[in-house]
Amino acid sequence: MNFLRLLFILVCVSIVSCKKSEGNLIPNSETTAKEKPSKDKKRTLSEDFKNYWYAGEAEITSYKLIQDRYGELREGTAVNIFVTEDFLQKEQVKADVPSEENIPVLKLNQTKKYVTGIYPYAVMTSIFTPTNSKNNAIKISHSMQEWCGQVYVQLNNRNDFKIQSHSYFEGEADQEFTMEKTWLESDLWNYIRINPSTLPAGDFSMIPSFEYFRMSHTKMEAYEASASVTVGDSISNYEVVYPSLKRKLKIYFSSTFPYTIERWEETHANGNITSAEKMKRIKTAYWNQNSTKFEFLRDSLRL
Repeated sequence: MNFLRLLFILVCVSIVSCKKSEGNLIPNSETTAKEKPSKDKKRTLSEDFKNYWYAGEAEITSYKLIQDRYGELREGTAVNIFVTEDFLQKEQVKADVPSEENIPVLKLNQTKKYVTGIYPYAVMTSIFTPTNSKNNAIKISHSMQEWCGQVYVQLNNRNDFKIQSHSYFEGEADQEFTMEKTWLESDLWNYIRINPSTLPAGDFSMIPSFEYFRMSHTKMEAYEASASVTVGDSISNYEVVYPSLKRKLKIYFSSTFPYTIERWEETHANGNITSAEKMKRIKTAYWNQNSTKFEFLRDSLRL
């Protein structure tokens, strides 16, 4: 009996220690560093997830953005739009007709707007992550527009990652190539929203975001990274570091469902830190709100 009581006390202490505030590093329990996302690994969605994400609305969050560009910090805004939808497996675009062959995805459209001197930047990345399997994103697209010109990158998840890149910079221009499948930084945002316990931890290989590649003109390939999750009572964070790039990304999110993203920081090789802090969040079916009478919703988002 004394042994059972001692065992019970030790288990309770262990559980409590994992729920302390920020500063407690918790190794990932489901995904080891050597594992890769796989379509063969089915994902089970919680009832909370289904009730929140299949209610016919998108979650829209605005952020105050401080963006590093050309060695200086610029003020701007960022917006994360999360929504579920069905995806066509072959064409890899949104499905208009319901079908058992469709792939359910969580989509993130992330936009940024800021000004560099006289001219503006507009950045958008779209990530389509399956919710029925622990697979990589089915598709990622990224575009950047500014007065010098524009660039566009698209990844399609086929047998390998098939990538098309179009740029106005000499030496980049129009490219098509494939990459071996591995972790994608862009997926991290959706992994957090679906289930943060599936985030990779430890040392592994990861492809940085396309935004990073376009801003730094670094060779587009996978780089060695290390990552960890810090669990807090209300706010947790996920940190990934690329030693060879001298770059670090830290995403702060609520510790309980729906794991809302509250802010993030990106430390650059020059020492500057890009940051985004939540301003406002709403849930709404924005695709039905394109009349001028709905413009007040932009005010509610402080945009």
